[in-house]
Amino acid sequence: MGQEKLTVGLIYGGKSGEHEVSLQTAFAVSKAFDYAKYELLPFYITKQGKWRVGSRLTSPFTALDQLQLSAENGDGTNEAVNLLFSGLSTGKPEIDVAFPLLHGTNGEDGTIQGLFEMANLPYVGAGVLASAAGMDKVIMKKLFAEAGLEQCKYCYFTATEWERHGHSLLQGMEEKLGYPCFIKPANLGSSVGISKARTREELKQAIAFAFRYDVKVIVEEFVDAREVEVGVLGNDEPLASVPGEIVSSGEYYDYQAKYLDGKSQMLIPAPLDTELADRVRELGVKAFKAIAGSGLCRADFFVKKSDGSIWINEVNTMPGFTPFSMYPLLWRETGVSYEALLDRLIELALERYEMRQNLNFENGV
Repeated sequence: MGQEKLTVGLIYGGKSGEHEVSLQTAFAVSKAFDYAKYELLPFYITKQGKWRVGSRLTSPFTALDQLQLSAENGDGTNEAVNLLFSGLSTGKPEIDVAFPLLHGTNGEDGTIQGLFEMANLPYVGAGVLASAAGMDKVIMKKLFAEAGLEQCKYCYFTATEWERHGHSLLQGMEEKLGYPCFIKPANLGSSVGISKARTREELKQAIAFAFRYDVKVIVEEFVDAREVEVGVLGNDEPLASVPGEIVSSGEYYDYQAKYLDGKSQMLIPAPLDTELADRVRELGVKAFKAIAGSGLCRADFFVKKSDGSIWINEVNTMPGFTPFSMYPLLWRETGVSYEALLDRLIELALERYEMRQNLNFENGV
């Protein structure tokens, strides 16, 4: 008798600027799963935040438009949510493990991870805290500083603070960071809302632009550096992949360079000497632990051109995950295929879940 198949809930789409990227990821993942071991149940979240569930997949999607599941009754949210969180309402979970393939807000920021925790459902990837910390660039930088990781100088402020103390904040940034500098919304995946400013006027415009995407903005000094990335995989004993290098087509690696113009190059493995490559891997694991990561993350570093020092830029707890994305390519070069990577992520999700089941939530002994 064959082993019972694991039912994996694939959750993709979402109210996010990265909705389309998420669809591409889900399409690729559906093609790579071993259907002798897994049965997939697709859950699609529309751009308006409506949920839909499809029928169980025993073979991959054949076209991208199949992923935008149609709703049988009304908008389908009730049916989808009841099925995904059936363990809460009926005590009988319909899925064994959730695999969120959501990028950006409402997907990798801890919100959906909190839902899985409430439903006592195993899920792939970072937990609530690591997801939230990995999404908020300011909190992330504070955790990196606490862990002793070197990073660039930065300033941050809320929309209210900017309205009230804009002039003194500008002076502070000019003194501390100088020009050029980079302006980013504090909470947003995928390089949206980012600008480079060379003058005070450009800085003011860039801050106004970033506030369209978030209520908190971070401004960072310019670092003349190579951009080197490493994949981290694991729970309590994480491993790092070989490093890769991004050679950007633009002045910086923005949404256009990342997804649209196809001119940025990924060099895998990165042309680094062995000692430097090992150090980047070591720091990748340190960054993963600093945010209390689990499952996977991609850690992005600056290797300064002047002295070769390695500065952490950021971590991404749900990195791009198509077969052509940096994270799976880094692991492929390290000897872990796309299919094996999916297996390992499911294993890690179940392992983390089992460990947490043994915790005692009663008072006293």
